[in-house]
Amino acid sequence: MTEPGRRVYANRTLNLRSVGAIGYDMDYTLLNYRTEVWEGAAFEHARRTLAERGFPVGDLVFEADKYLQGLALDLDLGNLVKATRFGYVIQAQHGTRKLTFDELRRTYDGVFVDLAEPRFRFLNTLFSISEAALYAQLVDLLDAGEIKQPLGYDELFKVVSSALDLSHTMGTLKAEIIADPDRFCDLDADTAETLMDQRLAGKKLLLITNSEWFYTRAMMSYAFDRHVPSGNWRDLFDIVVVAAAKPRFFAEEPPVFRVVDEQRSLLEPHQGLLEQGGVYHGGCARLVERSLDLDGANILYVGDHLFGDVHVSKSVLRWRTALIMRELEAEIADAAAFVDDERKLRALMGRKVDIEDQLSHARLDRVRAQASGQPAQAADSAMSNLYADLRALDQEIAPLAQAAGAIGNTTWGPLMRAGNDKSLFARQVEKFADVYTSRVVNFGRHTPYAFLRAARTSLPHDFVGTDPASAVPD
Repeated sequence: MTEPGRRVYANRTLNLRSVGAIGYDMDYTLLNYRTEVWEGAAFEHARRTLAERGFPVGDLVFEADKYLQGLALDLDLGNLVKATRFGYVIQAQHGTRKLTFDELRRTYDGVFVDLAEPRFRFLNTLFSISEAALYAQLVDLLDAGEIKQPLGYDELFKVVSSALDLSHTMGTLKAEIIADPDRFCDLDADTAETLMDQRLAGKKLLLITNSEWFYTRAMMSYAFDRHVPSGNWRDLFDIVVVAAAKPRFFAEEPPVFRVVDEQRSLLEPHQGLLEQGGVYHGGCARLVERSLDLDGANILYVGDHLFGDVHVSKSVLRWRTALIMRELEAEIADAAAFVDDERKLRALMGRKVDIEDQLSHARLDRVRAQASGQPAQAADSAMSNLYADLRALDQEIAPLAQAAGAIGNTTWGPLMRAGNDKSLFARQVEKFADVYTSRVVNFGRHTPYAFLRAARTSLPHDFVGTDPASAVPD
């Protein structure tokens, strides 16, 4: 049986037999990068750009483990925040300083993280890690008066974003990766076999990436040529689309160009349907549907970007969607190692719920006694004992709750949870990703004919076991 960290998890049941075409993103999907190396290089390129623009960034450092995708930047206040699925902020830091409980309560009382508001910038992907690290440290510099330009926190983000965009588009960063791909990539040799099995099962395979052709050709050749019988990664795909400009690719119908000189990346305007074996620059998803004679229900798109790959393709086109989350493996492993303590924590929380219920009844007994002019000593004594029980219980709960909150990222906790609730990131995954998994090769473990069934979801009134008394809050 497939180990938990390598399974494909379904939010909505997906019958792979009914899928006629599978489209893949490249970066952090077909190609897995070492985040600390890739994002560290992006951070360094952006830092040098900012230094050239006069920012005092010489001492900035990149620490990948202090940041997490699924956080949101509060551009009004210069904060990084983690929110529940309902938008309640449960953890935040201003710049690089964590807010205390009282600061958090005062700052976000009555504030909900709404991703439709320009105030919040959601960190959708691992590419956001360098962005968050750079922004947080620049907030510190701005607060310390070391940045002389008259900038607000929202304007500071634009500075960070433009520097990172430049590092991606100028080509120097990607040239560095092409020159030493082993340093940046963590390849999975079985990915090619997964794609070949999907082709054998009759699926049309598409590569749809925002990367330019020169980078796509070099990196796909590096990753796949050695594993394909013909020695050419192109034989894995029916259609290749580069510079796709997702999410625009899914929502609009811009012009499409064909790559006619693959060595020099020369383009010519293309009219009509996309042809088998062609490489195209730009275009749109509607053209892909017409070219394959398939609609959204028969096309699965697999990518790592929650908004650009999954949200838009699902909400605009109703394509079937799969989200790749490499962090899932470590998070599941951590949760599995914590399972015994998790049972203890649940049992203790169940006891706490019971004691709190007894306390509320004792409080009511005291109020009733006072209202009727009767002695309240019995109720007072019961309350005193119950408060003592709660204090003792909290001392047992505290270290376990702290350990539970540290599962996953040591600073921000689990990717998919926010305290006892689902995280805002998990809610977006739940809403827009039909299935999610840690890497593309996991589809091969299920075969191209799998029926991926959604699990029965839990509700607050569901029983944990067969005994109603065992029900405890999740």
